[in-house]
Amino acid sequence: MNISELKTFLDEKYDRYNRPSFIETDPIQIPHSFSKKEDMEISGFLAASIAWGKRKMIIRNAEKMMSVMQHQPYDFIINADISDFKEINNIGHRTFKNVDFVYFLSALKNIYENHGGLENVFTSAYKKDKSVFSAIKYFREIFFELPHEQRTEKHIANTEKKSAAKRINMFLMWMVRNDNRGVHFGIWKDISTEDLIIPLDVHSGNTARALGMLKRKQNDKKAAEELTGFLQKLDKKDPVKYDFALFGLGVFEKFTNENTFR
Repeated sequence: MNISELKTFLDEKYDRYNRPSFIETDPIQIPHSFSKKEDMEISGFLAASIAWGKRKMIIRNAEKMMSVMQHQPYDFIINADISDFKEINNIGHRTFKNVDFVYFLSALKNIYENHGGLENVFTSAYKKDKSVFSAIKYFREIFFELPHEQRTEKHIANTEKKSAAKRINMFLMWMVRNDNRGVHFGIWKDISTEDLIIPLDVHSGNTARALGMLKRKQNDKKAAEELTGFLQKLDKKDPVKYDFALFGLGVFEKFTNENTFR
């Protein structure tokens, strides 16, 4: 396919998957159960933070987190003491253990009480150079400024070690994009959609390579930048909208380069 044919192909897939029905089987349903901005941010961040593996398990474990917080994430985090968090038991997801969840709550409390909230942390860093990766780096520094176990650090992407930061980029996409189609929220207004980075994972990476959009073999920071750069050729203002197409092709259609014109 030439680039015009590729854009037409991916636009069709984007239209197919960017619908409210997508929410029914995706972790984004967790923040969709809330209406308060802070609740959407916190629940979205926690759901995105454990978004690897089977989606049913991700959703189930994220729902357990919401239940522990009495389905009022912001009020729970603000009104509870850090010592109260330590009483929480049996919450986690695969390698994300209870101790990690407890620290995440403490870090979020610190962010909302002392740094103006999640949006302010990301946005203040982004505004300096319009770089989402710079914002993620700064967020990680703030997130881990409290005493914590070393093991917990692996659950927040370290872009200094070339991580593609798939889960945080997905969270930012949820918060920033607003195309009035009912899936993403668009509640963060000061980060531009044109600067978002594709949430690169094994599915989107393999699909992009099969389509000739990505040459780099590792799913790392450079690959995320390479793929985002290609997608900007298709839609400069909103390149990450094609995450719907790449994810849908990879997960739902089991796409390979043998069925390019499906």
